[in-house]
Amino acid sequence: MDAMSVAKAVVLAVVEGATEFIPVSSTGHQLLVGHFIGFESPNNTFEVLIQLGAILAILAVYFRRLLGIATALPSDPKARRFVIGILVAFLPAAIVGGLFSKLIKAYLFNPWIVCATLVAGGLVLLVLDDTDLEVKKTDVYDFTLPMDLKIGLFQCLAMIPGVSRSGATIVGAMLMGADKRSATEFSFYLAMPTMAGAFAKDLYDNYKHLKADDVGLIVIGFIVAFVSALIVVRTVLDYVSRHGFWLFAWWRIIVGSLGFAGLIILG
Repeated sequence: MDAMSVAKAVVLAVVEGATEFIPVSSTGHQLLVGHFIGFESPNNTFEVLIQLGAILAILAVYFRRLLGIATALPSDPKARRFVIGILVAFLPAAIVGGLFSKLIKAYLFNPWIVCATLVAGGLVLLVLDDTDLEVKKTDVYDFTLPMDLKIGLFQCLAMIPGVSRSGATIVGAMLMGADKRSATEFSFYLAMPTMAGAFAKDLYDNYKHLKADDVGLIVIGFIVAFVSALIVVRTVLDYVSRHGFWLFAWWRIIVGSLGFAGLIILG
């Protein structure tokens, strides 16, 4: 584990934490950054496993709310319905990821696809931000089960790198009638089982192939991803409520366009 490998791992971990919970695609950014700095991770194991840091960051921020939901489950039907709704929304991605994750990694995890989906997703966000959608739900606890399932189906689009898990769920929720803040907050809650499931599956598939240096880099990446994600989670809801998604949309378009230019010039 040399200094250069550690530096590259830190850069990727900062990217992971900073982009995981905003609609710009953490996986897409990591693939592009990893490609241009020359970081290689077999089966993208590093990129997936350091997501645990981001998961723990959102658990830390939402600890009191999660504890309140857990303690209310025996007596509060609304709390039970909310938990069931998150599980319903998680189910499509669990099925698709369980069945096709290896094929997706083999055929879709390349920088050209990432650049295309970054730009396309940015255009979608610009249109969405400028469209006067009817708002029916402003509280994540009021989402219906059919609405949760449809959002979960949208999340499956994020299996394509560059689409963005949070972006797909936010777009799906808003098309189902959620306002920007509740759509973003629901994507936070849904991230917990989705990312935990991806982490567990990838660890199970690849733990036998991990070397001591790999484990060291993953630990460093986990810590850095936790810190950067903690900062983002604490600020993004208020930002989205006030300013919408235009900044993320243009960021996607610019990064995707620069990525295309880099691939053409540098290969």
